[in-house]
Amino acid sequence: MAELNEIPNEIKASALELIGNTPLVALDRLHPGPGRILAKCEFMNPGGSLKCRSSLHMIQKARERGDLQPGGEVIEMTSGNQGCGLAVVCAVLEHPLIVTMSKGNSIQRAIHMEALGAKCIRYPLVEGTYGNVTFADVEEALNAAIKMSEDSGAFFVKQIANTDNEDAHYCTTGPEIWRQTGHRVDAFATVVGTSGTFSGVSSYLKEQNPDVKCYVVEPEGNQPLKGCQITKPLHLLQGASYGIIPDLFKKDLMEDSISVTDDEAVYYRDLIGSKEGLFVGYTSGANVAAAVKLLNSGKLPEDAWVVTILCDTGLKYTPVPESLIE
Repeated sequence: MAELNEIPNEIKASALELIGNTPLVALDRLHPGPGRILAKCEFMNPGGSLKCRSSLHMIQKARERGDLQPGGEVIEMTSGNQGCGLAVVCAVLEHPLIVTMSKGNSIQRAIHMEALGAKCIRYPLVEGTYGNVTFADVEEALNAAIKMSEDSGAFFVKQIANTDNEDAHYCTTGPEIWRQTGHRVDAFATVVGTSGTFSGVSSYLKEQNPDVKCYVVEPEGNQPLKGCQITKPLHLLQGASYGIIPDLFKKDLMEDSISVTDDEAVYYRDLIGSKEGLFVGYTSGANVAAAVKLLNSGKLPEDAWVVTILCDTGLKYTPVPESLIE
């Protein structure tokens, strides 16, 4: 019988230790070639998305700087995933959390946040529809969060301009990808919301190998990062591509922009499920669609490895009764 101190301790101290170190899976059934698509399984974070990483990092740094005191209130505007990540972190670290969100974002996200003790205040749509949110809709919730934080003195996370957002992915997601691929990455592609993921991961990968090609993924008809006029402001990619250039976006890291239609995002989202057994959201579908396009374009070597992100779980998008939407 082994002594007690010889038994490996694999017990995690809290949900915070479940954040990050997500697997990298090859989508060989969906795309047998040319090249290979490797997808980071960010839906496996405790909040169901990659936003758990930035939530933890932004709150930790705010606490270290003294911007957020123990037990202090936290306020943020979200399309949902950042709010869910913050709800995980704030629950464990005992910070009251208030989140503002457009009614155009999926109701499951509000349910998720409130189940973790957060208060989610949803604001009426300005010009979008349920599941199709524009920057005007986001701005309504953003302005409310700004005023609330000014009135109360609570810590306003401000993910859209918080450099700790980008730093989270520079310090964790990028190094994990580099390690998991055995230092072999030919290209990286992802949708852009705040640009924390794109800028952080791309900065790290290019520091390791300047030849790594980094691509942004944008909805067709809504490609401001490519410099195109916006002709289709409404699309299915919640939390991404609001028709603006984010404060955290670094154009010098971008090789090019790959456009994806709503139909393509849906098609590949479904294919990730039926071929790979993974239930993910529309941004994940768009990322994989873009990776397939890139590998089929002839712009990369025949044996290229393209890394992308499976951003969140598909459970955040299942249909709900109209009575719940309002």
